[in-house]
Amino acid sequence: MDGEDHHHERVREWMKRVSEILCTTPLVLAELDHLVPQKGGPRAAEALRANFERDVYTIEWWRSALYETIGIARRYEPIGLGLTDASLVALAAHLKTNRIATLDERHFRAVQPLSGGERFTLLPADAS
Repeated sequence: MDGEDHHHERVREWMKRVSEILCTTPLVLAELDHLVPQKGGPRAAEALRANFERDVYTIEWWRSALYETIGIARRYEPIGLGLTDASLVALAAHLKTNRIATLDERHFRAVQPLSGGERFTLLPADAS
């Protein structure tokens, strides 16, 4: 959303090639709604909302999502994993995947997937 971010072009090119449905949580949406206008301005905020209206991302939340998210955040409190990132770990388990689209390698390289496996595949960093 921020054309001046040094990751912008790499993420943009990766997103053009993505064929799978991207799914996130309401916590991520709320964080983006807060951060995107600050970093990218009103045009970026409008682009974000337009993407959600066009179903570019799918939002998932299930009955036990909050409790699972809190448990994950508590487990990884020593590395500073917050609720938003913990919600993505819970979502990955819910969807039975080890793939997460994120630029936050510091946290997600340190977190183990709940659905098995030693580590997450982080996209676009690990995209082949």
